[in-house]
Amino acid sequence: MAHPSIQDLTVHVTNKLSSKMLIVHCRSGDDDLGAHCTEIGSEFRWSFKSNAMATTLFWCSLAVEDKRLSFVAYGDEVPYFFEHWNVYDGGLYGKDARDGSERFMGAWRRIWLP
Repeated sequence: MAHPSIQDLTVHVTNKLSSKMLIVHCRSGDDDLGAHCTEIGSEFRWSFKSNAMATTLFWCSLAVEDKRLSFVAYGDEVPYFFEHWNVYDGGLYGKDARDGSERFMGAWRRIWLP
């Protein structure tokens, strides 16, 4: 029988940019999910089980042209959890499964490219 704190979870990162390809690269301490190019309107998603020690952590890096954004997509000890993350021109939003509202969670950073 599975430990009661172990859950099956799925996280979705959806490209809602107005006109750009989005690169999504997510990883944990154990798994590197690789970089994925997502077209407008498409998503990258993965499923996993949280562990009994409550130490599961996934973080993601997003890239579009000269902009970057990094965030914790799931953490057992993080005070929020969104199954759906939406990426817009204006930044990253977590979608609340209870009422469908979106919460702003991060802005793009411009990086210098030689």
